[in-house]
This record gives sequence, C-alpha cells and structure tokens, in this order.
Amino acid sequence: MRLTAFLCGLLLLATPLAASSQVPSGLPQDPDAVLVEELVVTAREIGPAWWRVSDGDSTVYVMGVPSVIPKGSGWDPSVLERRLEGANLVILPFNNASVNLLTAPGAVVSLVRLRASAPFEETLEGPLRARFVAARTQAGQEADRYKTRNGMAAALLLVSDYRDAARLTAADPAKTIGRMAAARGVRVEAKTYDAAPLLAAVVRTPAAAQRACVLEALAAVEAGPASAEAAARAWAWGRVREALGGERSYERCIAAAPGAANLDARLKADQTASIVAALRRPGHSIAVVQLRPLLAQGGVLDRLGALGYEIRTPAED
Repeated sequence: MRLTAFLCGLLLLATPLAASSQVPSGLPQDPDAVLVEELVVTAREIGPAWWRVSDGDSTVYVMGVPSVIPKGSGWDPSVLERRLEGANLVILPFNNASVNLLTAPGAVVSLVRLRASAPFEETLEGPLRARFVAARTQAGQEADRYKTRNGMAAALLLVSDYRDAARLTAADPAKTIGRMAAARGVRVEAKTYDAAPLLAAVVRTPAAAQRACVLEALAAVEAGPASAEAAARAWAWGRVREALGGERSYERCIAAAPGAANLDARLKADQTASIVAALRRPGHSIAVVQLRPLLAQGGVLDRLGALGYEIRTPAED
C-alpha cells in the first residue's frame, strides 16, 4: 500500500455517514441517520440546492454536495457563478491529508503493522475469498496490492480502487468550485487534517468490525455505481432527498474505527466554526458541505440554528 495514497483516501472519505436501515453486524449505528426533515426540500432554482445562513448584514450561501459523484458529472453552475461575484470567501470541505512531523513516527509504525507479506485474500476462505478476488479484479488490481491482514485496511483500499475504476470521485464538485473561485480571485479556505491518528485507529479496529467492513466493501463493488450515479443526477437538479440516497459503504466502515465518533464531531464543529467566522464579516461568502453532515440532526445547519442564525432552505431561496 502506498502511504500517501492510503492516508489521503482515508481522510477524504472519512466523513459523516449515510443513512441505512440495516447496519451490518460489527458496524456501529449511523450517527447521521436522522435528518432535520424541514431542511430536506427540493430547490426552487435550477441546479444544486443551496441553503442560506444569515446574521444581520452577513450571509453564507451553503451548497450541499454528495460524498461521491461520477467524474465529469454535469451540473448547472449559474447560481454559483452569480454568488462568486463579490464573495468574501469560499469554504471547501477538507481535501488534504498530512502527517504531522510530531506524529510521523507513529504513522510509520501503524503502516508497518498494517502491512503483511501475503495478500489479504489468503486470509479468507471459500466463497468470501472468491468474492474478494472477483471484486479486486473488477477494480483492476492484482492481489499484491492488498498485502495486509487488517480487514478494514483491505476493505477501504478496495472501495477506493473500485471507485477509481468506476470513475467515481470524492474530490468533486469541491475541486471544481475551488478552481472557479480562484479564477475569480476569491479566497478559498480548505482545512488540512493530520492523518496519523486515523491510520492508528484502523490498526486498532476490532476483528468483527473489520470483517463487517470487508462484507460492506464487497457489497458496494458488486452493486456497482448505479446508486451514486442516480444520487448525482438528483443532486444536479436540486432533488435533495433523492440525492441523499447514494451508496456510502466506505463511510460506514470508517465509523467502526476507534475514535470515529470524535472525528465526526470535530469535522462538523470545524465546518460550523468556519461558517460562523465568515458571518462576522459584512457581505456574503460560500460554503460547500456534504449533504449528510449538513442536514442531519446535530449536523452543520442544526448547529448553526442552535446558535441563533437564520436559516433559509432551497425551497425558500
């Protein structure tokens, strides 16, 4: 496994989770399963849905985005282009992972503990081994790509490889929005997180959760990209509820890692704090937040509402 690719992939996709009525044995309940229903609406304007957070003479327009979309997905940027004019700031979801110098030794130790001399599939038996071989073949990878005995590490890497092969990306539309903002001279904020603790958490994940994660990953590969494609189409047309229906097995696996709940809370708190900071400046700014952590109970908009900010939905905009 390549350290940089694994760490970046882990952080990019270690975001709050999608709803599921059936949680596989060994995986925790989804913390974002319960939505703030009055926020889940269909947009009035053409294109992706926007929520508006206001405080006196300051406004932050918040675009909700899927956790993963097909590469090259088309969507109408006209509302975004209009709001970029005169914007103070564009706040993007985190999209960088780094290893802090103070934690680098621990990250190396964790990576060594994840590696093995033989491919992961050799730890499996019978039908499960056959499914894993078929899935990594579908993802275009050889057995040696998955030299680990850690089921979560193998599963996360498999889903990442499958998404690459299926041309699904977690980087967009945020990457495109950042590029559009920079071209107009609008300042872009994108937070970077230290990935070393996450890597250590993968090492400590219980065996039952590791196995459940493998089953989740295999189911995702076998199901194919249809749900992600359907969710992306709905998102592009502002149909929020349908856009929330994309498959997110990778994220359910992440929830099983020790400390995942704390990471979930930290990400939401950081996104909320960035929007609050932008609201202290007169004028308007833009924030891009994944749909589930944006709309869930305890999510970003729920937290902002609790702080007393006015929130308007896409149906009101």
